Amino acid sequence: MDIETLTLPFRFGFMQNAFLISMIVSVPTALLSCFLVLKGWALMGDAVSHAVLPGIVLAYILGLPLIVGAFAAGMTCAVGTGYLSTNSRVKEDTVMGVVFSGMFGLGIVLYVSVETNAHLDHILFGNMLGVDAGELWTAGIIALIVGGALALKWRDWLLHSFDPAQAKASGLHVGWLHYGMLAGLSLTIVATLSAVGLILAIGLLIAPGAIAFLLVREFRTMLWVAVLVCMGAMLLGTYASFYLDSAPAPTIVLILTVIFVVAFVRRQVVTRRMSARRVEEG
Repeated sequence: MDIETLTLPFRFGFMQNAFLISMIVSVPTALLSCFLVLKGWALMGDAVSHAVLPGIVLAYILGLPLIVGAFAAGMTCAVGTGYLSTNSRVKEDTVMGVVFSGMFGLGIVLYVSVETNAHLDHILFGNMLGVDAGELWTAGIIALIVGGALALKWRDWLLHSFDPAQAKASGLHVGWLHYGMLAGLSLTIVATLSAVGLILAIGLLIAPGAIAFLLVREFRTMLWVAVLVCMGAMLLGTYASFYLDSAPAPTIVLILTVIFVVAFVRRQVVTRRMSARRVEEG
């Protein structure tokens, strides 16, 4: 293929917006994914991403900005899950499974009962090629807030992820850290709505951190690697979808999955070589 064909996607306005929002949302999702992986909150990300649907529908009915409803529903799910798991014998992962499936079902029921011009598949799977200036600004502001907070306070959240008791003993406000992480998670999911939608958002919130965890040992490096992997996969997936005539969001998640498999195999090979070397030296 010649240069003109290779650069064709960059000549269209809708593709330029798709590339731009890919770079924007890749930063907060990648940073958050590192903490979610270390804290074992993969299911929490899935729960919040599904739980925002009824908030979006209610915001539409009430004539409010969709971002308000999505954030309110996400925080309600997160806080409710924490309360139920703390005040009952049921384990947290079980509570999350019940809560997020219930709220997602509520969202579907509300959606089909209301006449709207909004396409459900755009909410569930994103509409990256239809992103407008307002959505770019919304995603940019959220990325700046969440990314900035994580970059400034990553050491505090790291300690809280590994040992909440030690974090509390060190004088950190554990409650603020806990709900601050949940608020950042809810905001980030709102930012990714127009890019990958609710269902595929969990891929961006888990895969980059899991890949970086397999590749590096230092957490500071893990943050940078996760951002680079996420941004690279999103740009490559958006670019490839133009020629494959596929939706960008599933293509991005598929690329992240392939990278994870490669990183996992590489990690297994390195581990076996190190074990064999120790046996020979011993």
